[in-house]
Amino acid sequence: MIKAKKKISKREMKEDALVTAYVKATKFYEQNKKKISMGVTALAVIIIASVLYANNQAQNNESASTQFGRVYQLYDSGQYQLAIDGMPERNIIGLRSIVDNYGSTRAGELARFYLANAYYQLGRYDESLEAFEDFSSDSRLLSVSRLSGIAACAAAKEQYRKAAEFFEKSAVNYPGDVSNAENLSNAAHNYALAGEKEKALNLYGKLKKDHPTTAFGRDAERFITQLSM
Repeated sequence: MIKAKKKISKREMKEDALVTAYVKATKFYEQNKKKISMGVTALAVIIIASVLYANNQAQNNESASTQFGRVYQLYDSGQYQLAIDGMPERNIIGLRSIVDNYGSTRAGELARFYLANAYYQLGRYDESLEAFEDFSSDSRLLSVSRLSGIAACAAAKEQYRKAAEFFEKSAVNYPGDVSNAENLSNAAHNYALAGEKEKALNLYGKLKKDHPTTAFGRDAERFITQLSM
């Protein structure tokens, strides 16, 4: 007589599945333990390196902030060359050195922005342009100022079309900024200097429409008349 098969419970099925999985995992590890060990070691190295880098960046940013705080007084008082070079005798590191040593930190980037402005104030437009182009920030105000700074350097070098494009980009990308009317006016003015009358007229028209109560908006009509003659 054939005996009926014993019914396997759900618990026994789960235990059997766990045993099977354990056996497979053990077998896989034994076959690949050298590769797994190397992979774990590599991951550990990456994690440690990331933590060390983050800690080092934080320390560097703190150092850059301290140095920037010291040199800013020179910049703010209009001593631009001293702000660029620093004053070693007073333990003040210049903006150029802060950028060279800490340029990858937030404080280092801020120093780069002021370095660009200092160069511009001294009429060193090529160096100013390079610093402005290298600068990056997630601050809206500084991003607007960066584009305007590039435009101002181009205008000083009589590269009027480039100046117009960057002034326009600053105005279009950041329409709510307080300098919007001025940037539109500067863009229109430089397009006119570049001989692109239609673009200049369009921007003066936009300026008149969007900022009628500002000095730039009120002057727009006069420039439109001059360009239309």
